[in-house]
Amino acid sequence: MSKLQEHDAMICRSCGNEERASEGYPCVDCGTFICQMCDMRGITRCRACEAKRESPVGAGRDNPPPKTTR
Repeated sequence: MSKLQEHDAMICRSCGNEERASEGYPCVDCGTFICQMCDMRGITRCRACEAKRESPVGAGRDNPPPKTTR
């Protein structure tokens, strides 16, 4: 009979380290795995969600360009 080998590790979507799946937290935006060390450092979002949050997309929506009169 072959020996059962389980691998319950996941890749942290913030730092890239492989950690046990039970020792981590989900990203607050999308739910991907964030390791316990990143969580202790105060990181709560994965790289992708943090990049989306910091991108200037949508900047200026609150201040539309002035209307021109002819």
